[in-house]
Amino acid sequence: MANLRTAMDAAFGDLNVASPQALDGSAKLVPGDPVPLDGAVASRALRFQQLSFLRNGFPLGIIPSYSPTPRKELGSFSLQSLLLRPATDNWWLGVVGRFRPKKLIDSIKAEISNVDEWELSALKDVAKHFLDKSLYSLGVSSQLSLSPSSSLLIGTEQLGEKERRRHKIMLYHRLPNHDITMEAAWPGLFLDHNGRYWDVPESISLDLLSLVSESGLRYRFGIHKNGGQPHGIDATNIEPPSALMPGLCAKAAFSYEKSKDLWRQKETKEDVMVKTEKGLFWRPSYDIRLREPHSAVSAIIGGICTAWFWNPEFCLAGVSREGEIFSVASAKRSPFNADLFGSVCYTFQLGKFRKKYCDLTRIDARLDISSAAAFAQRVFNVLSGSSVSSFRRPSSSPRVNLIFQQQVAGPIVFRVDSKFSLGSLSGRQGPHVEDLIYSLSYSLRLLRSGKVVAWYSPKRKEGMVELRLLEF
Repeated sequence: MANLRTAMDAAFGDLNVASPQALDGSAKLVPGDPVPLDGAVASRALRFQQLSFLRNGFPLGIIPSYSPTPRKELGSFSLQSLLLRPATDNWWLGVVGRFRPKKLIDSIKAEISNVDEWELSALKDVAKHFLDKSLYSLGVSSQLSLSPSSSLLIGTEQLGEKERRRHKIMLYHRLPNHDITMEAAWPGLFLDHNGRYWDVPESISLDLLSLVSESGLRYRFGIHKNGGQPHGIDATNIEPPSALMPGLCAKAAFSYEKSKDLWRQKETKEDVMVKTEKGLFWRPSYDIRLREPHSAVSAIIGGICTAWFWNPEFCLAGVSREGEIFSVASAKRSPFNADLFGSVCYTFQLGKFRKKYCDLTRIDARLDISSAAAFAQRVFNVLSGSSVSSFRRPSSSPRVNLIFQQQVAGPIVFRVDSKFSLGSLSGRQGPHVEDLIYSLSYSLRLLRSGKVVAWYSPKRKEGMVELRLLEF
């Protein structure tokens, strides 16, 4: 089943999206933006833990990634490696390095082409290019187990193409039926629905999240604070999302989730135990969450309310023909707002994902309404013939997410995540593809429901290799 719980996480503003832009491998989704693709949601494992595992399967422990930078000469291709990983019973430290080779290769080529005779001075000139700090990035992360139910994570990173460091602190505590998380980042990295990145100088949050009950009810409370003017990493002449502007707010959200099997072929003892000439052998599915062919329908509905305690006015920016930014008006968020959201998903799976070939074909189709209020206003404007300016709200259009998975050979699965915006109500743009992610995964039987995933996003022009656990 597609992960419907991302509907509430996206509305609440506490959803991590996989991203190679940061060394910790994730960025926050802008609060209130449409639900992202399931394939874009970050792994539950920390990036340093992923690299510690992935290095065993890559030559010299070097993992490739692909992400553009504002400095085009650095290129998009990079290499990552876990340099140090000391650990004790209740503490560990990870040091990760990243290297972008394009600028170095181009500089050396240009240097060699200008050399008439090889002398010591010429070798020194070539060697100087290896000392260019913009080629290298370094990140340090440490986790301390304070008790069996509490842990503290501290991380910092310095990207070679940027002058400012990025810091993050996260305190996690587990209660019998709730999780408490305090997180602070300066600057915080956010990703909007258009694939643009934003740096928020200060981002602090404190959240209380309930575990999913047998009835399907789930709720959460939180306090969020943003400080400083958001800055676009790859687009400086675009107005920042209002959700990232300075302010302090309290949030409360709830959701109710249910699923029903239309049919399901249960796993049997004969499926797991295979009889051969040498006797019986245990042969489980490559992924325990994909072991049973079935067809199912699931749905989630919920609500969220936000109250702003500190809600300063901010300027709406305009852009002149010369590309200069200027203030055109001041705006202020509503001190209190409430909204509803919901998703419906249909899943169809053939195969038990245990044979070498043709044993898994799966389709997930999901309809998301991120904001019932924005959608209702959109419909009203169309029926009344009002201005279409409200159509620009990203949450006003329903989205359809499609996930297609097909076994290639053994544990290797090809997957396509696609998102379509049903924007035909505006009369300006019909349904269109809004996002797309291609991925190739290798399931690991020893982890029961874990896999190594290599994905690429044409929209963001990014790709990376991850270790993902319990994805469905």
